[in-house]
Amino acid sequence: MKMKSDITNKLPEECISYILSLTSPTDVCRSKLVSSVFRSAADSDTIWGKFLPSDCFDIISDASSPSSSMRLTSSMSKTQLYFHLCNNPIVIHNGTMSFGLDKATGKKCYMLGARRLSIAWANSPNNWRWKRLPESRFLEVAELKEVGWLDVKGTIETKILSPNTMYVAYLVYKFAASRYGFEKKPVDLHVELGESDAGRTFRIYLDPSTNIPQFSREREDGWMEVKLGEFFNEHGDDGKATCSLREVDNYTPKRGLIIEGIDIRPKDS
Repeated sequence: MKMKSDITNKLPEECISYILSLTSPTDVCRSKLVSSVFRSAADSDTIWGKFLPSDCFDIISDASSPSSSMRLTSSMSKTQLYFHLCNNPIVIHNGTMSFGLDKATGKKCYMLGARRLSIAWANSPNNWRWKRLPESRFLEVAELKEVGWLDVKGTIETKILSPNTMYVAYLVYKFAASRYGFEKKPVDLHVELGESDAGRTFRIYLDPSTNIPQFSREREDGWMEVKLGEFFNEHGDDGKATCSLREVDNYTPKRGLIIEGIDIRPKDS
């Protein structure tokens, strides 16, 4: 072990940085335990700049807050920017999407906000209410007042996602204090890639109060999430991935579902 440490300590820091840039963000973080030389090399902008997506700055320029975009691009090193995007997704596309990075891989993560989703009767005040919640990253979320037919879809172009990546789509939601219609009534979750992909449908229960086994879980940000499905994005040539939530069987009245959006991120992130 001592001989190996002596050899690595004799390598120029620039050489170590280059070698580390050919690995992964996780490997770079682990390398800091090797020696002080590796620790210094692992903090190099040379490394973390290569882990940023090639179109990262173009995406940041579309931030809903121009001041936020300016701060990210002008006052942060590439190392700081990488970890900022991992921990603090930025809101883009006029406040309807967010963009971040997966900390372990540097691959792109997106959330489609409720305003970017296709929600049946979303513009009917009798069926849905648009409201601001301080715990949401978006200006508005959609709260269900009452419907018998629940149909929510989100679509993302695969060309903006990281290639050669297995993605998982999650519905991000919670329930209002007053709710009904979800206790023992399952919903169908579905993801399909391109027009030729039939996808797979899952039937699950959203309401955590039901005694039936749950598939949802609480996120660090206080919201709940449930897996809609997954898809493999090879080169981004499949056009679009469509994620959906439906309950259209018997017109059971439903109330109290609050939708923040659909989170699309690399599997196991």
